[in-house]
Amino acid sequence: MEALRVCSVHSLGFPARPSKTQFTKFIPSSSFSPDQRNHSKSKLFKAASSSVSTELTDPFQPELETQTPDGKFDWYAQWYPIMPLCDLDKRRPHAKKVMGLDVVVWWDRNESAWKVFDDSCPHRLAPLSEGRIDQWGRLQCVYHGWCFNGSGDCKFIPQAPPDGPPIQTSKKACVAAYPSTVLNDILWFWPNTDPQYKDILVKKSPPYIPELNDPSYISSMGNRDFPFGYEILLENLMDPSHVPYAHYGILPTRQPENKLDREGGRPLNMRVNKLDANGFFAKQDWAGNSEFIAPCIFYGHSAALPDKGNRATSSSGTKKERRMGLIFMGVPVSPGKSRLIWAIPRNFNLWMDKIFPRWIFHLGQNLILDSDLYLLHVEERRILEFGSAQWSRACYVPTKADALVVGFRNWLNRYGGGQVDWRGKFSGVLPPSPPREQIMDRYWSHVVNCPSCSAAYKGLNVLKVVLSLTSLVLIGLVAATKLATASVALRATMVSLSILCFAASKWLAHFVYKNFHFHDYIHAFH
Repeated sequence: MEALRVCSVHSLGFPARPSKTQFTKFIPSSSFSPDQRNHSKSKLFKAASSSVSTELTDPFQPELETQTPDGKFDWYAQWYPIMPLCDLDKRRPHAKKVMGLDVVVWWDRNESAWKVFDDSCPHRLAPLSEGRIDQWGRLQCVYHGWCFNGSGDCKFIPQAPPDGPPIQTSKKACVAAYPSTVLNDILWFWPNTDPQYKDILVKKSPPYIPELNDPSYISSMGNRDFPFGYEILLENLMDPSHVPYAHYGILPTRQPENKLDREGGRPLNMRVNKLDANGFFAKQDWAGNSEFIAPCIFYGHSAALPDKGNRATSSSGTKKERRMGLIFMGVPVSPGKSRLIWAIPRNFNLWMDKIFPRWIFHLGQNLILDSDLYLLHVEERRILEFGSAQWSRACYVPTKADALVVGFRNWLNRYGGGQVDWRGKFSGVLPPSPPREQIMDRYWSHVVNCPSCSAAYKGLNVLKVVLSLTSLVLIGLVAATKLATASVALRATMVSLSILCFAASKWLAHFVYKNFHFHDYIHAFH
């Protein structure tokens, strides 16, 4: 997944940037519009730099902002991304799981805002995500018709007599509503409904990434669920040295002058310059600077790209440097499951996204993700055989190429308790590994959650059926046409078209299955 740095139809490179961070925070107004935010310099990495070795030592002094009573990182007092807005449909509720919490995401047209509720009706605990949004813009449970407004208050119980007591006003009839906001075209939520966090957005906001709101940039976004946990996902995002091996044949990589093997792996001088409870700042000599913003974001800074005079045309018609950023958001879903949200903002070749549909880009990006997916699924289970707190005993990481991975494990051990805090909702034992085809499934992990890929999937299946029917109709016409009323050339043409339509339908069926369901990646053959 570090591979997405160097991939794509739009050159997903991992650029360098000046060492000074440009992360900012915003103070939202009631409408949370970008032009009403008061940006200020991030305080995340303002301390002096120090280096971290690949050994799991503890040379850092913590600077805790949000702590549990025992002084640890509070996993439930943070903002978490749920989904890019482009992958949410305002017409229906969406079921999502984050931090082990089942939530329902829906668009409240009365308040013109996205809402995040517990995905459980207080009546008989039916999932509200299976419901609908009624004609008055309320979230309706389809089991018995109870309706809720944007605050979680029950506004209608069909079974309650109109002249009886107002039982819908009881607190027991309400749905728990989580604080939520939209920033950088991504929906975020705060996984705690305690009243003290009702106005948390005024005190603490999600990290603001300038490139995602810059009108001179265009951003390619996507999401995918994985059959391995948050910790493994974040490690992989921070590991560039696996790219020429795990993704060989898919991605071009910078080759050393003296190749020691086919893939061209080489030493990487990587170091973590600052680590505290909020994350760390990292330096990669081969690819510039990056930041881990705890608990979810791994951000590669945008910088000038050396190509064609290093200039791009801005919206005002002036020339400026070609720049690209890379944002990974690793979301803890539940033990053994995680979600990746990626964004790739750039200020050049903007026409590509206007011509090509998003699903075209996702075909290549999913192939990259597939090429190390099975490795990570197996790796997680082998690490857990040693115990989550014994990562340094299970893994041998002696080189600087693993510095960011070690830095993440340092952060996790010192501040995060060694693993995600699931608050006792899970036993800690992962289920048995499913078949390989299910592990690497694309349909349920991505297609159903991506409107662009979902529409392409349906359209291509319709085209496949049309081609099959056309083939049958042509054969039927040939059989029904008498030799006296049709020339030999016409009959031959109809037969040829029938064969072509049949072959095209079979090829399309293979294409759909390979790109929208399952594409096995056998490393031995690459």
